Amino acid sequence: MDLITSAVAAAIAHGAHHASPDSITEPYRRLKAAIGQLAGAADVLAAIASLEAAPDTPELRLALSKAVARARAPDDMAVLFAAQALLEQLPRPEAVPAVAGVEKSALVSNHAVVKVGFATDRQRDLGKPAAQRFGNERSHNAGLSYGHCEISIPRDHRMGELESPSLWRLEFRLDPAKHVMLLDAEVEDQATFFAGIAAQVKASAAGSAFIFIHGYNVSFEDAARRTGQMAYDLGFDGAPVFYSWPSQSDVARYTVDENNIEWSTPHLQAFLADFLQKTDAAKVYLIGHSMGNRGLARAVAGLIESQPALARRIAEIILTAPDIDADVFQQEIAPRLTAAHHPVTLYASSEDLALAASRLVHGHRRAGDSGDGMLLLAGVETIDATGVDTGFLKHSYFAERRSALSDMFYLIHNNARADQRFLDPVDTPKGRYWTFKP
Repeated sequence: MDLITSAVAAAIAHGAHHASPDSITEPYRRLKAAIGQLAGAADVLAAIASLEAAPDTPELRLALSKAVARARAPDDMAVLFAAQALLEQLPRPEAVPAVAGVEKSALVSNHAVVKVGFATDRQRDLGKPAAQRFGNERSHNAGLSYGHCEISIPRDHRMGELESPSLWRLEFRLDPAKHVMLLDAEVEDQATFFAGIAAQVKASAAGSAFIFIHGYNVSFEDAARRTGQMAYDLGFDGAPVFYSWPSQSDVARYTVDENNIEWSTPHLQAFLADFLQKTDAAKVYLIGHSMGNRGLARAVAGLIESQPALARRIAEIILTAPDIDADVFQQEIAPRLTAAHHPVTLYASSEDLALAASRLVHGHRRAGDSGDGMLLLAGVETIDATGVDTGFLKHSYFAERRSALSDMFYLIHNNARADQRFLDPVDTPKGRYWTFKP
């Protein structure tokens, strides 16, 4: 289920439509009021009324989900935030135990399942559980593996969070009712993979897809979880996909990751070319994080130069906390990315401890640094994301706070440039950048 249907169904289960605490009925009323502003509101509200009359009917939940999609409710930030606010007021559900003979689909009322595609040049071992199916080593034959993952999103998921077991909460086991989990990773041949992605793209209103390239110190499992969380929080209508290169998932192995992203770059470029050609996606959003931007930026630059007609399907290049030498990016990479007028957005921060460590190792500023040396380049919209992260390393702000996700929402859903989003301009002698409104 989508976030909106999940919120409605959960609220109805707690009696929000007749006799429940004001803490639930009021946000439920606000969600329906937000839905009432949509062009297709009548069908959605009728589907909600039917579900209120028969809350335990799976067919009615499916009908509501379809009505929500037809009305393009996930494209409306007010509706999404109202749904999120409602979920935050509901009691945390208990895990649903396995019941013999009952289909899985009947047991997931306490979490949603998001399907994301993947390509990876990690070494694989199909005999292992899903979370360990792709390790940290390079593929022996340098070939790519393709497939799809299923990611659980807890019913009371908080936007921007990647819920995991916490020792502080005495949680020792993964539970899809409480955690963003990799439930399954199914490997497919190349033809089956691209056919499935093409079907997802065709079913979307704008023929859209996004491809996420993770950064340093990230496992295949965590890359999959992050992609599912982003797709869910963004209400993304299209095909969410991630490319996973063989990061060692080890803070101490930074230099190994540096070598591996360089090794992976030509594979990533070939994958992007195949993706653009074989899926017929009209709008492809590329999102890189941290060290992953090294591979993404060079792969896209090469693609723009070698296959410019194909590269025109790239709707946006989003570089978040890029761990790239600032001088190299300014002199070599940015001119190649912007030569064909592809929109480029760069999120930077002056509180990013991971980039600070990288700057110390390399002796030079990174492209993701803000402050006095922040890169302000023609054709690149720079967003200062300082202060919007809650993570220990302040290095995942692109997906860990509502403000950054909200900005990406309007960028992706409305194709809105920085001056059309909820950002404040800051003019300097070097040029203009943008900050999040307080």
